[in-house]
Amino acid sequence: MPASSMYSKDEKVLCFHHDILYDAKILEVRHKDAADKKSVLEYLVHYKGWKNTWDDWVLEDRLRKATEENRELAANLRREVEAAARQKNAKPTAKKRAMSDRSSVRDSEERGNSVPGRASKRARGETDIEKEEAFHARPSIRIVMPDNLKALIVDDWERVTKNGAVIRLPAPKPVRQILQEWRDEEAPKRVESRIDVDVLDEVIAGILEYFDTMLDKLLLYRYERPQYRIFRKKFANTPGGKGPVDIYGAEHLIRLFSLLPELLAQTNMDLQATQRLREELSKFSLWLSKNSEKYFRTDYISAEDHYVKQSLKDVN
Repeated sequence: MPASSMYSKDEKVLCFHHDILYDAKILEVRHKDAADKKSVLEYLVHYKGWKNTWDDWVLEDRLRKATEENRELAANLRREVEAAARQKNAKPTAKKRAMSDRSSVRDSEERGNSVPGRASKRARGETDIEKEEAFHARPSIRIVMPDNLKALIVDDWERVTKNGAVIRLPAPKPVRQILQEWRDEEAPKRVESRIDVDVLDEVIAGILEYFDTMLDKLLLYRYERPQYRIFRKKFANTPGGKGPVDIYGAEHLIRLFSLLPELLAQTNMDLQATQRLREELSKFSLWLSKNSEKYFRTDYISAEDHYVKQSLKDVN
């Protein structure tokens, strides 16, 4: 076995095949170019429970250590894929139609913004239709979203839009701190691979950038906009370059995660990059779910009358 290999012959691992992680065993390890000992390594894997005809040579980026955490991720990825397949094939129930209607109302009325590229086909020419078809052909990013986080998103939506409440700010655990604490726990698990640590840092930097960019455009409900304007003025006068990620917390962060599949589908990432990003985001989602009591708060305050009036003006 090459000395630089993270995995060894006969090691039990998890291996990606399309969107799912499968139990597998490494049968052989070799350099892709046998004549070049510096070439990348590839691994012959056998998928547990599958015939030998499915044995496959894969690169290291498709392998994961068979840890408890990765097994949990594998189980959640499988459930997400199966749920997506059922949803695609099932006829919409009354409840699903109601949820869809509410989501549409929320996007149009509460956020007052839309994701680019969603205009009616009837108002566009052949070129635009071709672009949309190409958009739908891109790899999808299904992020694992545990049930307790889904429930928190719905509860948050009802409190803000139905009860006219807003979250008291600044959050005791802002987005930047949450992501840093995730990194503090996650990075030591990746000491064997500098690349994995670099990927972790890139993903965190990307989430921070997306949050700062998308907060005002997509993540705020109308009752929250006057509150945001107040803090935006403070951002401009705060030493050290503080921004939304230093003010808002987990509630707004999972709003971003609920929109990321659609936002990321508009990028030009290849299948490999998409798969890795989906894995990293899902890991964070699972971690946040386990630590939800630590990071989510229920300290909502009633929006002031002038906040409500101003927010209605913004919509009209």
